Amino acid sequence: MLRLAPTLAIAILIGPILFGLIATALPAFGYFPTLGGTSFSFSAFVALFERPGLLRSALLSFSSGLITTFSSLLVVVLFVAGWSGTKVFRRLQHLVSPLLSVPHAAAAFGLAFLIAPSGWIMRLLSPELTGLSRPPDVLILQDAFGLTMMGGLIVKEIPFLLLVTLSALPQSNARQYSQMATSLGYGRIAGFIHCVWPNVYRQIRLAVFAVIAYASSVVDVAIILGPDSPAPLSPRLLGWMNDPDLALRFEASAGAILQLGVTVSALVSWLALEKFFAALQRHYCQNGQRFARDKAVRQIGLISISLATTIVFAGLAILAIWSVAGFWSFPDALPDSFSLRSWARALPGLQQPLWNSVIIALMATSIAVIITLACLEQEVRSGRDGGSRAMLFVYLPLLVPQTGFVFGLQIFFLWLGLDATLFALVFVHLIFVLPYVFLSFSDPWRAFDPRFASVAHGLGSGLNRTFWHIRLPMLLRPALVAFAVGFAVSIGQYLPTVLIGAGRLPTITSEAVALSSGGDRRVIGVYAFLQMAMPFVVFLVAGLVPMLLFRNRRDLKVN
Repeated sequence: MLRLAPTLAIAILIGPILFGLIATALPAFGYFPTLGGTSFSFSAFVALFERPGLLRSALLSFSSGLITTFSSLLVVVLFVAGWSGTKVFRRLQHLVSPLLSVPHAAAAFGLAFLIAPSGWIMRLLSPELTGLSRPPDVLILQDAFGLTMMGGLIVKEIPFLLLVTLSALPQSNARQYSQMATSLGYGRIAGFIHCVWPNVYRQIRLAVFAVIAYASSVVDVAIILGPDSPAPLSPRLLGWMNDPDLALRFEASAGAILQLGVTVSALVSWLALEKFFAALQRHYCQNGQRFARDKAVRQIGLISISLATTIVFAGLAILAIWSVAGFWSFPDALPDSFSLRSWARALPGLQQPLWNSVIIALMATSIAVIITLACLEQEVRSGRDGGSRAMLFVYLPLLVPQTGFVFGLQIFFLWLGLDATLFALVFVHLIFVLPYVFLSFSDPWRAFDPRFASVAHGLGSGLNRTFWHIRLPMLLRPALVAFAVGFAVSIGQYLPTVLIGAGRLPTITSEAVALSSGGDRRVIGVYAFLQMAMPFVVFLVAGLVPMLLFRNRRDLKVN
């Protein structure tokens, strides 16, 4: 049975994307017999390009993908290059790591509550520093250039890129190369970029591409923080797909193909930027410029990542305060009173979304963990390391924009009669959960010392007994962490939930984003706080279970 696991994993990662792309492309070119489209044509594209503001929407999505990725990667490079190996680095690393579990929508709500004209930052500064007794009439959220949306994406992508960079550092001999560069008179940042970064970047390149694909096609963050006149491309496509006028499905499908083209264009542009910066790096390296005085640049890296971390934590704290706030007038820094009235008012509507969120996340993540364990155990038993070859398949659902194939999957499930079913929604969540679970667990699994298994075999244990009694118990902590990561990814899924669930299987995330158009911050705080709390609880359990199980085993204790 283990031999089938890699094939099953590849089928889950590739099959739905292919079916979804085909089912999206056919209506885009006029073929959708159910809606009267029986011949191929370009009429959907013609109608799409006549839409006002379409070019601006596409440019917003394109620029968001590039600016978000470049900014977050630059912050990570400056921080890692300038501070790795220091106490500050270790402390910030421990602070940034938990932010990976925070859903994008919760982080976006937190940022909105911070920087809005009536947000907490303005309340802290008023009236003493600003002289304001009422919120200023300035457009911060939903600004026309999407700067707030990009800022929200940057502070959320920094933890992801930092963690994948840290996982790549041990395979790059970073410490030795950096010491050698320092002994030759290079500054910390210049030495890191010349000697270490090329090897690190090769390992995290697909992760960078995934950030570009996500940022150029994001829906939930764009709805919460992005402009709406016009909106970026993906939110507009979602509106057309859910429009009561079914004829708009043709335009929505054509727009999904356009979104795919926008993301591909962003990726191609990034490849051009790679060549430019590689040539720039070779130029400075050949000229022998050492940039030894880089203290100011190092400080910029430290301040940037500290600011991003502070923004996310402060935003989450504000969500918690708003969820229990009583009367809170501007410019008071804190509410006059605290009350659970918002929770009591929201509780009747919370039960079904909360139940759906937990059930879908548990089922999708459990299946993903089982498939991942089976694939990795098959690697061990077959003696073949499929790590490098499997990476492209693993990242494929993260590289293809969700709007590019989830629209098609909705049509496919409609054709099968499985639309708005729990099975369909769990399956679609599994497509996005499996890559993160595999990426989180594969490195600890492959780093396992094979001598433990050899000793077990020498004492007469078979392959199955070695797996259940040696390998899995020793790798229980990374397995639970991978489960927690997958659970957080499932909780944060918005577009698949809205389209495949067809509004009949609401989750906390879909309800929270739907509430963003309203003005009741207390109810939004309740939903966003729950969206943040659920992954946190699972991560907490993932840390406590090994600590309790192995409390009497010295070498298995969690430090």
